[in-house]
Amino acid sequence: MSLFVGAWLNLQWGFTPTPGRTLAICGAILLLLAVLNLFGVRLVSVLNSISVWWHIGGVAAIVGALALVPSRHQSASFVFTHFANTTGWGNPLYVIALGLLLAQYTFCGYDASAHLSEETVHAQTSAAKGIVYSIFWSWIVGFGLLAGMLFAIQDYAGTVGSATGVPPAQIFLDALGLTGAKILLLVVIVAQLFCANAGLASASRMVFAFSRDGALPFSKTWRRLSPRTKTPVPAVWLTVGVAFCLALPSLYSLTAYYAVTAINVIGITPAYAIPVYLRLRAGDRFTPGPWHLGRWSKPIGWIAVIWVAFITVVFCLPQVSPVTEDSFNYAPVALAAVLLLATVGWATRGRRSYGIPEYGTAKERAQIGEELV
Repeated sequence: MSLFVGAWLNLQWGFTPTPGRTLAICGAILLLLAVLNLFGVRLVSVLNSISVWWHIGGVAAIVGALALVPSRHQSASFVFTHFANTTGWGNPLYVIALGLLLAQYTFCGYDASAHLSEETVHAQTSAAKGIVYSIFWSWIVGFGLLAGMLFAIQDYAGTVGSATGVPPAQIFLDALGLTGAKILLLVVIVAQLFCANAGLASASRMVFAFSRDGALPFSKTWRRLSPRTKTPVPAVWLTVGVAFCLALPSLYSLTAYYAVTAINVIGITPAYAIPVYLRLRAGDRFTPGPWHLGRWSKPIGWIAVIWVAFITVVFCLPQVSPVTEDSFNYAPVALAAVLLLATVGWATRGRRSYGIPEYGTAKERAQIGEELV
């Protein structure tokens, strides 16, 4: 979002989006998101509802404008069969595997429905349906958006090397002119703001949940709730602070920053597969919930586990040839560091302190649940 804001400022006022300025924009956005999340769960819920319609309407506006306004479009052959390999690797299968990473980056974050389940009515079914529906609509709407953008490319080389630093902004500029480009960029930026807001809500709730069960250092601090809004205020600020620290490497090395973002997806993707694998291993001992896949559960589950194993390896492969200090994929190094810290933390403290507590009687827990909703 910071990059897109920089691109919009560049079109509006000739702003030069240097790494330092982009990081400053990132910090301002994080502060805004923190304020939005501190107003309470009701506001987060309202913003998430608006987000759905903004994304659908925004994609319709972008695809419609790109389809109707430009006098020239790329051919279907270019959009669906043109193969541009700028990685330096000669094996087309290897390059196709790297290309799959774009879709894998896109299909993440849908687990937010689960992280917000304690603030959801009828969570056993609503959270599960939210995950499935978000994947389905991301697939449909995302395909339409990508196709519309590709058909509207006017100058491929100019788009890739855009002075704005954001190729989609160059597509808007070439196809629609300055005013149209700025309007659509604002549509995208607001959509990204909604996504970031949901991401912060989800991450802060995870911090709260892990802290409530004693799984994080200084858990007593991060699990505190605001008595007025019932919002985990310390968890929100911790999440914002960590997010800003993770953006700091972009000041001196985009390669290091990309490694940080890659480790995020490498971390959450196997996390999705672990409970699926455990359910498959349990077999008939597993008791399904009220909303499940029935006889399709096992085949879809094994496909998911195998895919995650495959794509995790692809994330760790070098993406550019020749491999140099600047082009080296540091994601495996970052992954090893995270796993080492997690192992040491579990061995020294976690296995003795982590537990899932029971809060009062069933009636008291139900009352707590109603208050959270």
